[in-house]
Amino acid sequence: MGNVGIFWVCFVLLMAIQAMGVSTAAPVNQTSDHKKIFKEKRSRLRPIDNIFKLPITSRPWPEGNGFASGVLDLGELQVSQVSTFSKVWGSHKEGPDNQGASVYEPTGIPQGFSMLGSYVQPNNKPLFGYVLVAKDVSSSTTNGTLKSPIDYTLVFNTSTISASQDFTLFVWLPVAPDGYKALGHVVTTTVDKPSLDKIKCVRSDLTDQCETTSWIWGSNDLNFYDVRPSNRGVQAPGVRVGTFVARIGVASGPPSISCLKNLNSITQIMPNLKQIEAILQVYSPFLSLHPEEKYLPSSINWFFSNGALLYKKGQESNPVPITQNGTNLPQDPNTDGEYWIDLPPDDANKDKVKIGNIQSGESYVHVKPMLGGTFTDFVMWVFYPFNGPGRAKVKFLKDIKLGKIGQHVCDWEHVTLRVSNLDGQLWHVYFSQHNRGSWVDSSQLEYRNDSSSSDFPTKRPIVYATLNGHASYPHAGLVLIGKNGVGAKDDTVAGGNVMDMGKFVLVSADHLGKSVIEPPWLNFYREWGPRINFSLDKELKSIKKLLPGILKRLFNDFIKDLPREMLGEQGPTGPKLKNNWIGDEA
Repeated sequence: MGNVGIFWVCFVLLMAIQAMGVSTAAPVNQTSDHKKIFKEKRSRLRPIDNIFKLPITSRPWPEGNGFASGVLDLGELQVSQVSTFSKVWGSHKEGPDNQGASVYEPTGIPQGFSMLGSYVQPNNKPLFGYVLVAKDVSSSTTNGTLKSPIDYTLVFNTSTISASQDFTLFVWLPVAPDGYKALGHVVTTTVDKPSLDKIKCVRSDLTDQCETTSWIWGSNDLNFYDVRPSNRGVQAPGVRVGTFVARIGVASGPPSISCLKNLNSITQIMPNLKQIEAILQVYSPFLSLHPEEKYLPSSINWFFSNGALLYKKGQESNPVPITQNGTNLPQDPNTDGEYWIDLPPDDANKDKVKIGNIQSGESYVHVKPMLGGTFTDFVMWVFYPFNGPGRAKVKFLKDIKLGKIGQHVCDWEHVTLRVSNLDGQLWHVYFSQHNRGSWVDSSQLEYRNDSSSSDFPTKRPIVYATLNGHASYPHAGLVLIGKNGVGAKDDTVAGGNVMDMGKFVLVSADHLGKSVIEPPWLNFYREWGPRINFSLDKELKSIKKLLPGILKRLFNDFIKDLPREMLGEQGPTGPKLKNNWIGDEA
């Protein structure tokens, strides 16, 4: 085809493209409208623009107590939980996943209640949060539980930050009257101070010391942090408000705001027995085990009835079979090493018990109040008769078997469901991982259809257990416990055996008194397993022989940093001796 022919072909194609409304001009100088449209499209792509709803068909909880009634009396002060918001400001960079953050004010505040502070959330997950609002129910006309601030202090404005943003945000700290404290910030988009009626401060005796926890967002040394009570546990009165603290620079020292304190009974709106059963029916996870997992969970009674033995120091040659439910286990609260549990001595029965019995598997549930009684923690324990050997990755060597390292008799693992006593929602799940763990918002969980619930079709969370070590994670994949490409492998894969943790035994709930009887095995305070009799040095030397010289040093450094239980030195203690039994998870 000649040049003239090529010209006419190109001309016809150009006319056709223009006829279809497709612009051929290069976007060199976008108009402000184009920029606005692009900005809005970009904003719509972010998870924060979706409101998360639990994938559960709503149903009424069984009646009783004040659980999920929406209001809690802290002592002359009522609080209610608000999770509907109006957006005030957003940034589009920095923060988790470099997706920015958004600032909100609570809306739909019940009649007579007042705002205590604004809410902030990173943009990398759907909108899912709450703040508490408060109502003064005291009889005092001069010393009520709530008062307006007397002024505001400008903490900072965002005019100098490098991250893109909707417009400038001004963050204000209320100046509380004498005897009162601020529990949150007020935000505006102009330099004018907010109205003094915008927010309330709380009488000091109803406040508690708080601390910064997770980082929410930051740019140019301006940072937003979540806050929580410094003292947390089953008897601690501190109440998380759900507001945030704004700081210049990194968090250090006490925040400029306080948390609430519950002066009344911490357990006054805890769920009763029927409500506990209903909650666990709705929220209990499915436990997904690795397809290559050989060491499965079992029930405690299966473990005892299949040859588990009680040993006593000085009488090792005469172990005693453990009776059903552990009725012959020592019940004194001592950790003196005088007794321990072990597997059957003969190889055939030992191997049988090691692999567990998932058909008998069940979760053992401890119910306790948390955050001043505003939440109930459902700590769901799973028992494994044996913890398998560890594996490691050292740079390009992706699967190094660690021999006997990591093995020990008996393994206790758990996840914790944190359910609001104000609205009955599952807000967070804690995943235990060796001597540490992490809280995950309900919006970040995976859910699986619950085929057993025909009347109320629903989905329940999934928990993934790691190969051999049984640590729990919210998603399948590889987590490396180490750094710089060297570490122990926490490996989870979807598929394989699945245990329904909704098959449960309620083993402890102090607020229910004698309605729940603790099983004897729960009060066995010694080790659930003997000290492993192998030479750690010998095991390490045999592994290092396989490594190139430059990797030997990296391997040594990573082994030194491993938690003791991952080295398999001895069996674990039972649930009652864990810090989270009377305290918070992390």
